[in-house]
Parts: sequence; C-alpha cells; structure tokens
Amino acid sequence: MLEVKDLRVLLQTRRGPAEAVRGLSFELARGETLGLIGESGCGKSLTALALMGLLPENAQVSGHIRFQGQDLLALSDRQRSTLRGNRMAMVFQEPMMALNPLHRIGAQVAEPLRLHRGWSAARAQAEAQRLLERVGLPDARRRAQAYPHELSGGQRQRVSIAMALACEPDLLIADEPTTALDLTIQGQILDLLAELVEERGMGLILISHDLGVIAENVRQMLVMYGGSVVERGPTEAVFARLGHPYTQGLFAARPRLGMARGARLQTIAGSVPELADLPSGCPFSARCRLATPECWRTRPPALLMAQAGHEVSCLHLEEALRGL
Repeated sequence: MLEVKDLRVLLQTRRGPAEAVRGLSFELARGETLGLIGESGCGKSLTALALMGLLPENAQVSGHIRFQGQDLLALSDRQRSTLRGNRMAMVFQEPMMALNPLHRIGAQVAEPLRLHRGWSAARAQAEAQRLLERVGLPDARRRAQAYPHELSGGQRQRVSIAMALACEPDLLIADEPTTALDLTIQGQILDLLAELVEERGMGLILISHDLGVIAENVRQMLVMYGGSVVERGPTEAVFARLGHPYTQGLFAARPRLGMARGARLQTIAGSVPELADLPSGCPFSARCRLATPECWRTRPPALLMAQAGHEVSCLHLEEALRGL
C-alpha cells in the first residue's frame, strides 16, 4: 500500500540548508502497523508531514513515496488534497492546533464527508455524531455543538481521530496521539486505533517517543535519530535484543516499576544536535560511548541481526551487543 524509498527532506535554516530526513526507506501493507520512535527533533514528525504533503514551503523533498501505486511526489498540491482526509489521514500531536476554534465540533468532523464524498449537510452531521460516539466522546450529540475550547484535551483528541476516520482512510498517521493524556484515556485511544486497524484493514503509522506505547501497539518499528533510521525490525525482535547504542540508551532511560524512590533515571549524554551540526557519518557519533573518528566520517551500513528484518546501522555492533 505504501512504499517509501530514499526519502530526503532538506530544510533552509538560519545556518544554511540542512537535511532533516536522510534516506528513509520502508514499506507498509494494508492492516499493518509501523512505529516511529526517537527523541524530539529526530525527524519523526517531518517524515509524517512529507507523507501527507504538508511540509513548509521552503522544504525540498526527494526520493519516492508511492501510495497505492501513485507517486505522491509527482502530484500537484491540488491532487494531493484529494487524498488528504480521504484515503490518507493524520491525527496531529496537538489537537487544539489542528481544530478550527471558530467552528463547532460536529461541523469539523462532517467537513471531510461533505468535501470528499459530496454528502448533504444533514447526512454528514448525522454521520459526524455517529463517529463521535464511536470514538467514545461522552454525550456526543451535545458535544457536536460545542467549540474546541469547551472540551478537554482528551475529548479534543477523540474529535481529531473522528475527523481523521470520517472517510475511512486506507492509511492513518498518528503523531503522538496520546501526549499529555492520562493513562486511562491513553489506553482507550490506543485500543480504539487497534480496533480500527483490525476492522478496516487500515495501515497505521504510530509516532511516539514512548517505548511502552510502541511495544504494545505496532508490529514493526523504526528507531530514528538525526533524520536517519539507526535500527529497524519486528517490534518483538528489537525489544528482545537492542542493537544500536541509541536504542539501548532510550531503553535504559525509561522509568521502571520497583525503582527506589528518588532514584535518578539513566540519561543519554549530550543533547540532540542541530541539523546543521550532524556529521557526515553516523548521526549519533557525538553522543555515543563507542564512537571513533571513523564513525564521524563513515555512514554505517545496515547490518542484519539474528531475526529476519531486524537491522542495525552501527560500525561497532559486536561491541554494542557485548555491552548489554
């Protein structure tokens, strides 16, 4: 259904052009789930925006994005707009920014149906109410008449999901859909997405910085850093044997049950560099405990681990695995 090959996104920064996504490739079939994980600034959201055709005007995109046989990068913005909200849709990280504060909730959920399906206002409004009920919005009939600021964060996120699902898309991209939500609502939203994948055979790309969310909700995963994929594979295989030093660092930094009160979490040394400061070799070189001068110069190849499809891009893979 979706094939991405050598995707690159070049942004114009105050320090000159910088590659924000560097040679990303993956495939996604109908009914499959893929997770993108990494720290803020690693290129996850820019990848999603590139797929949707929503990048800033100064961004330059190259590579190939084929969706159901169509080369998306060859389409005009007008042609892309017939796909957005219709055959492919996105749930944005901050629903308050995605919803129009001047329009009622029901009208916003109904809009894709009127735009892409040509439905009447009455029919679209009725379907909007059904969708709001489907995503678990309390008192959906009354809430449909509310404005976004009158709802809680969790309720607005449910509205965003309802709007994205209105035209029954074949591909849904969910960018941090549970950020800032309490655990109960987070679980309900993730369960809802899983149900929809199973019911409709929808492809799902789930973006998160939460290892637990990725572990429980996707079959395949990509670990991103500096716009590059440093580790990929079946989620179970990656978690069973973390290969890349960056993946190991993310895993070690997570809070765990049974930790002593006041215990400090492990951290990854340093911080995510600016795009213009990324080395030509491994993007993680500046923060890696195993880095050598060669790592700064040489782009590491993807090395296959024991399980099929599990790949790690590291020049010192054997040493990294010994350190586990």
